[in-house]
Amino acid sequence: MDDEHSDVLTIGQLAHRTGLPVRTLRFWSDKGAVPPVARSASGYRLYNAESVARVELVRTLRELGLGLDDVCRVLCGRITVAEVADAHVAALDAQIRSLEVSRAVLSTMAKRGSTAEETALMNRLARLSDAERKQIVDEFKEEGFGGLRVDRRLRDHMRAFSIELPHDPTPDQVDAWIELAELMRDSGFCARLRTWMELNTPAPGQALPPGASIWCTRQIVQTVAEVRKRGIAHEGPAAAEVLSELFGDADRAAVLRSLEAGIEVGAERYLGLVARVSGQASSPDATEELKWLARALSAADQT
Repeated sequence: MDDEHSDVLTIGQLAHRTGLPVRTLRFWSDKGAVPPVARSASGYRLYNAESVARVELVRTLRELGLGLDDVCRVLCGRITVAEVADAHVAALDAQIRSLEVSRAVLSTMAKRGSTAEETALMNRLARLSDAERKQIVDEFKEEGFGGLRVDRRLRDHMRAFSIELPHDPTPDQVDAWIELAELMRDSGFCARLRTWMELNTPAPGQALPPGASIWCTRQIVQTVAEVRKRGIAHEGPAAAEVLSELFGDADRAAVLRSLEAGIEVGAERYLGLVARVSGQASSPDATEELKWLARALSAADQT
């Protein structure tokens, strides 16, 4: 090497000094991460002591998971290490969340003794990203709730409605989400849900429809549960008295339509699944009470 470049290193010497393969250093150099400080008379790349320090920095950033493009942006001052690190933290969080969901799914599969078909379904759902799971919910909301003529506050509540797995879901939450995801992707269920919503959602400036009180309070369900415990049949004077107590002079035909729509869509199952996914305590399934009430209303309508 001539005197002009006596203080510089060839790429081979840089490789020896840093312990990295020449091929890696050449690739980094080509990408602009470790550019040569000069060229020899024969055109070979030359580096210096600062190049050694730069190689160590590039190696550190690469070991932290940064792509070479991001490394170059940091070294050129177009972005800070903190900004890149923040982006990578978010990416790692997403990976950790995905692993947590997969772990919970495996626990669910072990608990349920799933068939091959169920296992395949759970695996597909577990592999969905947060964005893909959100898309399922958003499409479900649009199909089930989109375009309903409702009060502005209720519309805002519907738009904010979300069904999300927590960051560390339990097997029960995953199990519930899988069932719920199957429902949300069922166009027949979405159509039945929409009918139920239309019968129970107040239009702007109007009062609640007659049957909506069944779904917005558990008092009616509790009353019917007590009636069933007393052995009261769904038809006869005693049942008629219960209906008068619950609904007064409300339009009972409208109440029955609302009730039958809720039973047909499986509203109790749906609401229970939403609560389980959210980790909230859910009320006991009241399907049998609702069926008693529907039979009682039907019998009263025929008298």
